[in-house]
Amino acid sequence: MNRLNLPFVLEVLRLWLLMLGATVVLVLLTMSIAWAQPAAPAQPALTLPQVIELTLGQSSVAKQAVTNRETSLWQYRSFRADYKPQLALEGVLPNYSRTITPVTQPDGTTDFRYVRINNSYLATTLSQGIGLTGGRITVGSTLQRFDNFEGRGQRLYNSNPVAVGLVQPLGGFNALGWNKRIEPLRYEESQRQYVEERETIARRATELYFDVLLQQVNAGIARQNRQVSEDMLRMGRERHRLGRLSENDLLLLELNLLNAQQAEVQANVDAQNAAVQLKGYTGLTVDAAASLDVPAAAPKLEVAPEAALTQARQYRRESLMFQRRLLEADRNVAQAKGTTGFQASLTASFGLASSGEQFRTSYINPNDQQQLRLGFSMPIVDWGKTRATVKTAELARQQAKVTVEQEQMTFEQSVLSQAAQLGALEQQLALAARADSLAQRRYSIARATYQVGRISLTDLNIAQSEKDRAKRAYIAALRASWVAYYQLRTLTLYDFERQQPLLAATN
Repeated sequence: MNRLNLPFVLEVLRLWLLMLGATVVLVLLTMSIAWAQPAAPAQPALTLPQVIELTLGQSSVAKQAVTNRETSLWQYRSFRADYKPQLALEGVLPNYSRTITPVTQPDGTTDFRYVRINNSYLATTLSQGIGLTGGRITVGSTLQRFDNFEGRGQRLYNSNPVAVGLVQPLGGFNALGWNKRIEPLRYEESQRQYVEERETIARRATELYFDVLLQQVNAGIARQNRQVSEDMLRMGRERHRLGRLSENDLLLLELNLLNAQQAEVQANVDAQNAAVQLKGYTGLTVDAAASLDVPAAAPKLEVAPEAALTQARQYRRESLMFQRRLLEADRNVAQAKGTTGFQASLTASFGLASSGEQFRTSYINPNDQQQLRLGFSMPIVDWGKTRATVKTAELARQQAKVTVEQEQMTFEQSVLSQAAQLGALEQQLALAARADSLAQRRYSIARATYQVGRISLTDLNIAQSEKDRAKRAYIAALRASWVAYYQLRTLTLYDFERQQPLLAATN
């Protein structure tokens, strides 16, 4: 029985060895192919100008700013159209009716008659608003046709070849005149607001960029500290085995490694969260978790606060906005006075009219027709409603003036403060860069000194903490300088680096 099973066992072992050899060959071939293929090139680090450019080109907030500007443009075109001639064609064609209707008889009685008629008309009107007075002048032409299909039938034409009319409110509210003063300011304000929104987007993208960069730096620091802790623990165990390191210091090295590992995990999570926020705001199509480049310092600007305030007054929308709001308050007072109390309106028209049984004859020998109408209304007892309406508008105008003055003062102070702190931020960045360099050198020396046993582990930990703190402080100072750079551009709408207004660069 055993002799019968032995050849079978050997055959099975041979088959298993063949299968194992084939698997090894296949794995080696796969690895050789993978090694032969060139490695994918590493994605270059994103730079701050690239992120800002991509944000201004494809983010939702940038597209919303473009939409707001286009909306303001079409609103302004609608306003301009109110001051241009309006040509209209209107009519009722046909206007057929078949019904029983009451008809007044010559003796004054009423008789119900069965009628079938068509009463159509066609008119063209050219109208023009008068911005100076708030009136409207019209020029029109009308043709009317009447058909009676009962009895012997009847057809009549009534024409007004030309008619000129004028409707003029007297002493009322002139909406056209006020809009002519307010709407151009509103349009120019919207153009400046578009540039301001772009600079605000650039500033916000800069803040998010440095948020991600700081977290990536923290992750790099944590990774480096973890690697150093592993090396130090490996050396510590060797020294402990030789009796040159105490048990307490060895446990402290193990604790340092655990803390470094925890810090690395948390830093990676924070970096991913910051990257998600950057990607959500900027609309980046590239991987937002890609490495970010540490930018150089922001351009050094020597801007006097008064010079910054001058540019802000000239180019920011606030100067136009304050002027517009005061005009709107004055307009509300004028509207309250013009739509309450005594009101009158003058209507005048002059034209030609004729009628006939044929279309051609209805335009022969037309007769003059004129109309002059003066309508008015005046409240006699309104229990103080008119006075209360006007007083409310006047108090609102007074409040608007106070609010505008306060907002203007706050805005000017923010411009002066932002320009004044540029020098301090540049000095702070230089100090942070110097401190970062010194802390890095000190840590390298402390680590080498600890390895030869000349300083304690506590001193090494202190040097490491100072090194990490200095790196974070440098990134924070760099962030503050770039944010201040774009904040000044936002507050003044002026490029002090190129000495030109941002409005010219955007248009």
